[in-house]
Amino acid sequence: MKEYELIDHTADVGIRAFGRTLDEAFAHVAKGMFDIMTDNSKIRPVQKVQVSLPAAPSLEQLLVDWLSELVFLNGARNLVFGRFDVKIAGTALTATVYGDEYDVKKYRMGTEVKAVTYHMLEVHDRPPYRVQVLLDI
Repeated sequence: MKEYELIDHTADVGIRAFGRTLDEAFAHVAKGMFDIMTDNSKIRPVQKVQVSLPAAPSLEQLLVDWLSELVFLNGARNLVFGRFDVKIAGTALTATVYGDEYDVKKYRMGTEVKAVTYHMLEVHDRPPYRVQVLLDI
């Protein structure tokens, strides 16, 4: 099973991610986002960050909150991530994410993600698990 695919869009970029579980689909969409941001660089897991998101009104909102938190960590702490251990309980999420400080000498520069949008947002929480999101770049 492929982890994710990119969706062509006029001014933005979309990601459709797949998983054997919803946890895995959320991990794969995050991996796809960082592959865009670092032009598919292999990110070394030298730092570990805990992410905890309270229950959201819906799984769609949880997906936006999850990716938005990762965009925030990228901008505020200059971190890029390559591994995501995600656990979803209801509409809450906990995760351990592994990555490194962004350094142009180690990681290629990809496309900056400005925000996660609600346009084309989808979460399929039954097999086959799939999530879809459009990113403002």
